[in-house]
Amino acid sequence: MSSSPQAPVHVVTADAATRPSLTVLSGFWPAATFAVARMLLAADESLLLVRHDLTGIRGGVIRRVVRTGTGIVEDEQVALAHGCASCTLREDVLPTLARLARDNPGHDLVLMLPEVVEPEAVAAACAHHLVDGAPLTDLIRVDSYVTVLDAEHLLDGLASTDDLAALGIQAAEDDHRALADVVARQIEYADTLLLWGRSRDGEFDTGRIAVLLQRMAPWATHFRVDGDLVDADALTRQLRHTHRHRPETPGVLARGLEGFALGMHEPEADCGVVSAVFRARRPFHPQRLHDVLEDVNAEVIRSRGHLWLASQPDAVIAWEFAGGGLALGSLGHWLASLPEDGWKHVCDQRRLAAALEWDPYYGDRHQHLVFIGLDADPVALHRTLTGCLLTDAELADGEETWRTYHDPFAGCFPLGAG
Repeated sequence: MSSSPQAPVHVVTADAATRPSLTVLSGFWPAATFAVARMLLAADESLLLVRHDLTGIRGGVIRRVVRTGTGIVEDEQVALAHGCASCTLREDVLPTLARLARDNPGHDLVLMLPEVVEPEAVAAACAHHLVDGAPLTDLIRVDSYVTVLDAEHLLDGLASTDDLAALGIQAAEDDHRALADVVARQIEYADTLLLWGRSRDGEFDTGRIAVLLQRMAPWATHFRVDGDLVDADALTRQLRHTHRHRPETPGVLARGLEGFALGMHEPEADCGVVSAVFRARRPFHPQRLHDVLEDVNAEVIRSRGHLWLASQPDAVIAWEFAGGGLALGSLGHWLASLPEDGWKHVCDQRRLAAALEWDPYYGDRHQHLVFIGLDADPVALHRTLTGCLLTDAELADGEETWRTYHDPFAGCFPLGAG
């Protein structure tokens, strides 16, 4: 008698109203992040906290701990996959969350990320990686991404020129990220920011840090908590069951391209914090822009956005500065440079944003940069960047001439076909 084929696995999808809620906590200073997690556990003993400890990563293992408000319920070592903490977390976190959701109905979840993990990477994994053939969101409702910032150390972190490898805390052998980059991205992806504690330099400095966070992530909900006196129930109401996460929101470098706010134009200093938005339709001259890169970021803590160069008119170029280092990279084609059938590969939001501001000459090409700093001069910044744009005479020469300009960025932003 021939054997019958194995029955398919049926994944039970929880009703949206009954799925457990997941709150994701991130933060570069784990003492503050774990303090927030403990407050949430104290307010709800049924809550399950999942935390991965990277202390043993050099020995090839990661420790996974699951606890409630009454104690530890799991404590296991996970072998390091591919020599990479991020790979290991991706392969362990999602199945763990799915298992806990199935085995503990009615129990909400908190995932505390290791300090070097960026929440956007976790959100991408939740959106694109399947668990037992189904998305994690069939079992769990991702409620919010909360980043906890330690007021005593935040400014030092954002100003640091160290990279993770130099500090011995990189997530993989090829992890070349800077500490300031990680902190900035944790801030910018969050839908909720919690400033924990106080600056060692007093109340004014704590207030200045709060203003800086508002400028860096104006789309987030902001809270301040004195670490010495915390109402766990009040904190829970601020951080859980908020429905703040919007999975359709793009990462920070794509925000401007898809019509989302990239930053605030607040040129008047508040506690010394200035935020300046630079927008223009003309292209930058490559050599003139290259010559001022150091000057425009001299007083800046964070700058970000996208630009177009006259010499490379097909490429959207990403701009990201933190911790004394500027990174430029390709974000693909401007829609104006694509054939009509290439538009179908672009998301609807990007097409809509381009259509709303389409220029008959430039198409969707434009400059959109945001600069955030302490005691920066927004007028001088705007004057410097405007001086890098093509003049009327250069514009009249046309695109074929622009492509012949001497370009210090030549070869840096390769584009694939179409």
